[in-house]
Amino acid sequence: MNDRQELQELCGVLTKCGRKLLTEFLHDILTPNELRELCQRWRVIKLLAAGQTQREIAKTLKTSLCKITRGSRELKKKNSSFVRVLKNLKNI
Repeated sequence: MNDRQELQELCGVLTKCGRKLLTEFLHDILTPNELRELCQRWRVIKLLAAGQTQREIAKTLKTSLCKITRGSRELKKKNSSFVRVLKNLKNI
């Protein structure tokens, strides 16, 4: 299997997991630094979607503008997966 196939398989399995098991799995598969980075990226996406500027986010989260710009660019794309995922945030 190539990386794309592995990712699709993993996503398929994870969609069948409940929140508790998924949380445990992410804690177990990711290093503490990887987990922090993932959470940091999620914070960036939410703050961008809420209308905060990139500079405000960089200052608040003490992260580089480069990481924030990537998120901003993805949010602006037509049919953005970021926007579609954020819509699910309302359903939690």
